[in-house]
Amino acid sequence: MKVAFTSSSGEIIDQHFGQCQDFHIWEIGPDEAHLHTTISGISTDGDEEDRITARGNALAECAIVYTMQIGGPAAAKLVARKIHPMKTNTEVPVAEIVARLQEVLQGNPPPWMKKAMNRDNSIMKYEL
Repeated sequence: MKVAFTSSSGEIIDQHFGQCQDFHIWEIGPDEAHLHTTISGISTDGDEEDRITARGNALAECAIVYTMQIGGPAAAKLVARKIHPMKTNTEVPVAEIVARLQEVLQGNPPPWMKKAMNRDNSIMKYEL
């Protein structure tokens, strides 16, 4: 499944969802995880509604977005797109979250996470 992190360096979750310059997208499975891509240049200018929409569009393939902070309206719009916002409130290493997610995936993940994994698998089938 694809997971986005709001990070200035790609190593630490240290950015606010609405203000970050880069989203680092990881592909995470129970046995493997790697950086998939970095999305840069999503404008922080303009009206809040436009910023949230642009960010949601850019993250459409992600199941989860880890961010240090996110406002209520932005979180609600992500949830409506079936993207789960996860707020850390403090700086957390990306590697730590990746390891935790892998542990969950190796065990019995919650139903929404299983759906996210299956969604990625069905997308992959059609891309081949």
